[in-house]
Amino acid sequence: MSSRSAGRGEGRPTLEAVAALAGVGRGTVSRVVNGAVGVSPRARTAVEQAIAELGYVPNRAARSLATSRADAIALIVPETETRLASEPFFASIIRGVASEISDTELQLLLILVSTERERRRLAGFLDGRRVDGVLMVSVHADDPVVELLERTGLPTVLGGRRSELEPISYVNPDNLGGAWSAVRHLLGLGRRRVATITGPLDMEASCVRLEGYRRALAEAGVPAEAELVAHGDFSEASGERAMTELLEREPGVDAVFVASDLMAAGAMRALRRAGRRIPADVALVGFDDAPLARHTEPPLTTVRQPSEEMGRAMARLLLEEIAAPGRSHRQVILSTELVVRESA
Repeated sequence: MSSRSAGRGEGRPTLEAVAALAGVGRGTVSRVVNGAVGVSPRARTAVEQAIAELGYVPNRAARSLATSRADAIALIVPETETRLASEPFFASIIRGVASEISDTELQLLLILVSTERERRRLAGFLDGRRVDGVLMVSVHADDPVVELLERTGLPTVLGGRRSELEPISYVNPDNLGGAWSAVRHLLGLGRRRVATITGPLDMEASCVRLEGYRRALAEAGVPAEAELVAHGDFSEASGERAMTELLEREPGVDAVFVASDLMAAGAMRALRRAGRRIPADVALVGFDDAPLARHTEPPLTTVRQPSEEMGRAMARLLLEEIAAPGRSHRQVILSTELVVRESA
């Protein structure tokens, strides 16, 4: 039986059959399949023609063993399923990452980690080198997951950071500039009792947005009063609670910068319940430019952060780190933009 007829048998074409048809050794075929160097143009052409003729499909498991590659990356979200589903930010990040890797052979694995048991399970998964690299969003200070990623040595890119001294590669929106522009806009409308509702202060993004609020007030010569600061956790319910607290403490508040659109939607509900008109009595600015910002009543003025581009940039950095292990870490800051609608 000839090598050509053997390759056309009923079974799945093998690497050996490709080698026989191309007239080269098995190792040469393996190097071509795995994109390795050291193969002459003539031999590479012969192997590629044999692969096409036989319809050979590389065994991914064997390829992974040969190249020490898992052909997968993980996107870690240290939040609950409920939080993942309720916050549009996460969907935008996932879309961005998925679009960036769509032309690669990589699979994207979504991993939620919110309990100690899930962290232990994740540690075993990462120690087993079942992914080539990791993306992580919703970064909290002192999060043990980030420390775990540092220990594994896997290529890692964060969406957000723990501080300005973050040693891991990250992509971050301009939280400071975005918050500053929101508060400057409110002050420019003649508002002087400008309050803010922060996100959780164990997240650097929340702290920096608060700093942007304070900086804009200081530049305008308006005192930053502790009574005008309330805290939320980026959820709609927390925004409603925080707005209720602000109105009880400072009934004369005439504007609010809210650190997320979801919290702003909750704040609107509290304002309506208190009989306050938006924006006649209280002007409101959010942060994110989530789809819901266009559909609130009235539509929400907000700071647009490029969440989908953030996901794409994170994936690009990770692909570069996977391709060139040991390269220096990089930091990317993406611009934000104030989008003016009827709420302010």
